Amino acid sequence: MGAKAHGRILFWEGASLWVFSAPPGDRYPKTDVHSHHVTQVTLALTGRVDFDGQGKRVGGQAIAIAPDTAHAFEATGLIAHLFIAPDGQAGRAIVHGLFPKNPMVSLSARQLGDFPARLKASFEDPRHTDDDLCTLGRGLITHLAGEASGSADPRIERLIPWVSARLDQPVSLGEVAELIGLSPGRTRHLFVQQTGLPFRTWVLWLRLERATRRFAAGSSLTEAAHDAGFSDSAHLSRTFRRMFGINAASLRLSQPFLSERLANALHQHP
Repeated sequence: MGAKAHGRILFWEGASLWVFSAPPGDRYPKTDVHSHHVTQVTLALTGRVDFDGQGKRVGGQAIAIAPDTAHAFEATGLIAHLFIAPDGQAGRAIVHGLFPKNPMVSLSARQLGDFPARLKASFEDPRHTDDDLCTLGRGLITHLAGEASGSADPRIERLIPWVSARLDQPVSLGEVAELIGLSPGRTRHLFVQQTGLPFRTWVLWLRLERATRRFAAGSSLTEAAHDAGFSDSAHLSRTFRRMFGINAASLRLSQPFLSERLANALHQHP
C-alpha cells in the first residue's frame, strides 16, 4: 500500500486547514461522494483540482463548495483545503459572498489575494510551524469574509481550554454554561455567534483533531479514537468518511524528525 500524499491537517475553532502534496506525476486519490456542514475552499498551489457534484464538473486553480453540497474531489500537485463553518459572522459572510447562485464556483486571483503563494511558501519552508499555517488559514478566512469576523468573547475564550482538557469524557452544554455563568440557551447562541459552530459540532472538531494527532504519534486507530472520546475506531472512521469522504483507517500518519511538525500520508485501499 503506497503513500498517495503527504502534508498537514490542522484544526481550530470553526475551521480546518489541510495541505497535501501528491507524489510527482501522481494524483490525489478521488474521494467518495460526500457532504459536510462547512464551506470548502480548495486551492491548487501547484497542479489543478477537479470536483464532481450537482450534475456537473468544475475544475481549475481554486474552487469553493457551499455547505451541504454533495461532491467528490481529485487533484494533482500541492493542494490546500480550507474548511469554514458557515454559522458565525465570517462564515455567513463567506457563504453570502461566494454562493449567490451556484453551490460550486471558481475563485479568482483577486478574491484570494496572495494567500495561495504564501501558503505554498510556508508549507515548503522547513522552518514553518503549525502556527504559521493556522495564521495564514485564519487570514484567508478574514480576507474572504471582508473583515466580518469580530472579536472573541472572554467567556468563550475561557471555556475552550476547559473543554479541550476533557475530550476523553462526555462534555455537556449544561456544564460549560455553568462554567461561564450563562443559561444553556444563551451559551448555545453565544457559542455559535463566536465560533461559527454549534457547541456539539465544535466538540466533534476537537475530537477529530486529537484523534489525528494521537494517530500521528503512533497510537493505534482504536487508542486514538478512545483518547479523543469516540466510542470506537468505527465511530471515528464513520465521522471522517461523513465529513471528508475517506475513512480514518485510510489516513496513515507519521511523526517527522522535528517534533513540532505533524506529517501524514493518505494511503489507497488495496
